Amino acid sequence: MQKTSKLNILLLTALCFFAFFIFGLTDNLKGPTLPAMLAELNIDYGAGGNIFFGEYLGFLIATLITGILADRFGLKIVMVIASVFLAIGVSGYSSFQTASLLAVSLFIIGLGLGAFELGPNAIIVSLYHEQKGLYLNLMAVLHGLGSTLAPLFASWLFGLGVLWRDIYRWDLLPIGILLLFALLLRFPKAEEKASLDFRTVPKVAFKNHLPFFYGTMMFYVAAEIGLASWLVAYLQDVRGVSVEASNQALAFFFGMLMLGRLLGGFVVHRLGYLRSILIAVIFSVLSLALGIFTGLHILIPFTGFFFSIIFPTLTAAVSDVQHENLNTILGMLFAFSGLGGMIGPWVIAWSSNFLGLQTGFITTLILTLFTLLFVFILNRRNAHGQNS
Repeated sequence: MQKTSKLNILLLTALCFFAFFIFGLTDNLKGPTLPAMLAELNIDYGAGGNIFFGEYLGFLIATLITGILADRFGLKIVMVIASVFLAIGVSGYSSFQTASLLAVSLFIIGLGLGAFELGPNAIIVSLYHEQKGLYLNLMAVLHGLGSTLAPLFASWLFGLGVLWRDIYRWDLLPIGILLLFALLLRFPKAEEKASLDFRTVPKVAFKNHLPFFYGTMMFYVAAEIGLASWLVAYLQDVRGVSVEASNQALAFFFGMLMLGRLLGGFVVHRLGYLRSILIAVIFSVLSLALGIFTGLHILIPFTGFFFSIIFPTLTAAVSDVQHENLNTILGMLFAFSGLGGMIGPWVIAWSSNFLGLQTGFITTLILTLFTLLFVFILNRRNAHGQNS
């Protein structure tokens, strides 16, 4: 990496943290604005799910191609393009009147968010070789902060009589600030250009029990994003919760995610990565089941506390067992996370369309149970590997 000044390192770090804050804010404005959007367009849950599908399709595509783009043209172009995509997508989503054009707008937003999955992470890793774990975790907390503030911000503006489209337009201000700084700052450049042979990717990325890691990630993200996308609508339509209280519940969910990630690091090193994930998923299943099937619906957003460590700890577990071609492996892992984010809200939407939202929301529990199955298999395989 080329040498850069301490001030530029500080500014780049702030840019990455701010990018993850915008990531969390933008991604999670759609949940609290969903009921108003469905009502305005007079569309059903299935059509709403199709609109959400667009975002995670874009996210999936971006995670697959952004690494190649960064290797060829540098990380600056990734951050600039990500910001431009977000600005275009948010502008379209807050303006268009048809479901198809809203889906296209969310697809463009998804391209921007997928680029943010790689860009800030790669920048932090290049700037902080020795302390990358600390800074990556702190950056993830900023994502949680943005996610927590999104429903609170939406609820506050709804209370002032602001339309859901205007709520989204407020997001253009921080995106514009981010784009400006991305254009002005100097970014680190790799000393060597990485070469990629696509023919070797399947052999590298799917050997041994790596597919079980991908399956765990896919089902977990499907459950988390599905819950976050449909929690507000579920609480309002099924449980009769007010607009303000339902948005506060979504904020509580993301607050629990943030708190869990702050505390979880002290636990996973003692228990081990895979064992920690197994325990977290078991408690997630219990919390979701009690929240859905009893009157304790507060346990549904509280599930975020148990969800919190799964994504970062699973990423750490993969890097712990796979040292060669790690960037390829992590890229594939993030691609499966995008696939999960694409599937989760869509499956909940269409199951709700046919069976009702009360039944369709149970899909979040089913997805978490599949996560548990894959984590259990990984733990068994890990135990056998240590004993052999």
